Amino acid sequence: MVQIYERAKSETGYVATRFIQMVAEHGGLETARRLITSDHPSDGFTTLWEKHRLDLSVESHVIDPRFSELFTRHEILLARNRLAQYGYVTEAPND
Repeated sequence: MVQIYERAKSETGYVATRFIQMVAEHGGLETARRLITSDHPSDGFTTLWEKHRLDLSVESHVIDPRFSELFTRHEILLARNRLAQYGYVTEAPND
């Protein structure tokens, strides 16, 4: 999660202060779960969308097969749906 923050900062100039505070307070996995299960996208998600960089979003990382064991199918579906709502095209899950 810290790498996501650092990459977004270096590649877009976005300083996600609240995000890094959440990671420090709740840990990376819990922060990801809180963000993807929220009824509304985070300010960071919206900022990355505005910068055309949803590939740097937590949601994008949640659907990455490298991290699939960390999340439930429902959490992955929530992340995939949010990305789709904002025009980020992903491959369909292999169920």
